[in-house]
Parts: sequence; structure tokens; C-alpha cells
Amino acid sequence: MRRQAGLSAAPGRLVAGVVAVAIMVLAGCGASGGDGSGASGGSGEDAAGASRTVTVGHRYGTTEVPVRPERIVSLDTQWTDVLLALDAPPVGYLADPNVEGDLPWRGDRLADVTALHVTDALPYEQVAALRPDLIVVTYLATDSADYEKLSEIAPTIPLLQADEVDPWQEMARVAGTVLDEADAAEALIDEVDGGVAAVADELPGLDGKTFALVNFVPGDAFYVVADPEDGANVVFAQLGLAISPTILDAAADVSGRVELSLEQASLLDADVLVLFTNDAEPTDIPGYDQLPAVTSGAVSVLDYADVVALNTPTPLSVPYALDLVRPALEAAAA
Repeated sequence: MRRQAGLSAAPGRLVAGVVAVAIMVLAGCGASGGDGSGASGGSGEDAAGASRTVTVGHRYGTTEVPVRPERIVSLDTQWTDVLLALDAPPVGYLADPNVEGDLPWRGDRLADVTALHVTDALPYEQVAALRPDLIVVTYLATDSADYEKLSEIAPTIPLLQADEVDPWQEMARVAGTVLDEADAAEALIDEVDGGVAAVADELPGLDGKTFALVNFVPGDAFYVVADPEDGANVVFAQLGLAISPTILDAAADVSGRVELSLEQASLLDADVLVLFTNDAEPTDIPGYDQLPAVTSGAVSVLDYADVVALNTPTPLSVPYALDLVRPALEAAAA
């Protein structure tokens, strides 16, 4: 599934509990204790007044980040929501050109925050003008050159892992460490994951069923979540759902999303089908009426903003998305 502009872009590793995030807290000179926890009054300084940093591991290496950065620029939907959920709004955020206003689960939380706009390249000048002390980005930093150019402006955290979508829980733990709010981050994870667990408990019939999260591009192809390690799979895995085996077989060693031709529509044979059609009619899909999820009523056709909530899940979007797809989940669980 393609990411934002068209949405290309775990059973695998389920990131609901402990996540192996490569974070090491480094104390500045004179810090008390060996774990960098000797901040004075939560100010990002140790007992001797020296600034502290954390080193965050990611797909391009590591970044040393000041504790409690005050001017964060977010070039990613998930990071923006994580920061909002932790009451640390960025000074600038990436606006989605496909959404009028803002994403519905955010309300007016970004009303006073500078919106950044991407055309053909990362908005380096817009970012630099905000004088950030931290930049967070994911898929827009398509290679190490993008990451390095952003790093010339301020310390930058790109994708944490090699997949198209990072698990939001992992991002929250990184943010909690950087913001010196680890307890708040864990509480946030517990709250949202607890809500997902409650739905799973209410719908035990989902356990062992399959799902497909699909972007249907008329005249082109299907783009389907096909990697159990991808962050978009996490909430489905928490519900007891697994990616349909036919999709996994078609994906082979593909990471993130697999492209299926329109002639391969029969591979979308999951028990739950979540579908984005780019304003086309679902019935334009060959054999749509014969797909198992369609015949059982376990299909949810979403618009762009709503499918973003699942394609790039966040602590704010997951509760919103679960309400939207609840009827399809109930049909599959029956």
C-alpha cells in the first residue's frame, strides 16, 4: 500500500509489550548515575547543569539528540500524533495535501502549529526557518542523503527500522526517552493497547482469522500490506488477525507492501477486507462480489483520511479507526 500520496505504504513480532529499540541514555559531564537519569527538574540538564543527550538507533545509524528538545519539526503523520498524544506538539508539522483541513482524529490540536507543505522534495528551507532542535521523519527521507541533509539543519530521527511503517509503540518509546517522559509514553501505550485488547476480548471469533488492508488503484494495481513486521499490521495482530496466506505467498520476500495486478483480485480472500478505492466503486474490482469478506459482510470501504488511520497507525488514530471498522470485525467474528 503506497504511503500518504496514494498510500503505499505484527502474527510476526507483536509490538505491544517490550520493543527492542536501540536507545542508550548518555549523561553529560557530571551527571549523577550511569543511566543519564539525573536530570534536574526535568530540564534536560544533569545535577551539574550540563545538557544530557540520548542516542537513538535507526536505519541509517544513530543520532544523538538533546533531552527535552523544545522545537521539534515533524515530517511524518505518525510522529506528529505521537508528539500530540504526549502533550509535546511540534513547532511545525507535515500537512497532508490529500486532506482538507486536518486528519479527523486530531481535532484542532494543530491549529497554532506551522503547517509544512511538500511538493517534489523535502521542504528543507521551511524546516530550517523554524530553527528546530530535533527533526523527525520517516518515509520522506528516502535515502541516507535525505537524512544527512536534514541532519545539517538539526539532529534527525528517520525510520527506526527497515520497514515502510514503524510501529507507533516503538516511536512512542523513543519519544518518551527523548522527552524525558518515559512513564507517560508507557502509560499511553498501555491505554491504547488496552483499548485494542478490549475489542479483541469482545470479539473472540476474530482469533485465527485473516485480513487484507488494500489500496485499489483503478487501472493500475492493488497495493496490499504484506509484511508481518510492518507497523500497519500491529493493530490487526493484536486483534488476533493475520495477513492472508495468499497475500504472504504472493509477497515472497517483499518488505512492507506488495503490488498485485488487477487480475490477482482473487488473492484478496481474507476474512476481513479493509479497502481504499481512490473514489472508484468497489464493484469495479474483478470478482469483488465473490470475495469471502464481501459475501460475509466483513468488508470496510474507507475514504483517504480514514484509511490513513490504519495504514500509518498512531495512538490517536487507532481508537478512531477501530470504531470505523467495527461492523466488519463483528461480521468476521460471528
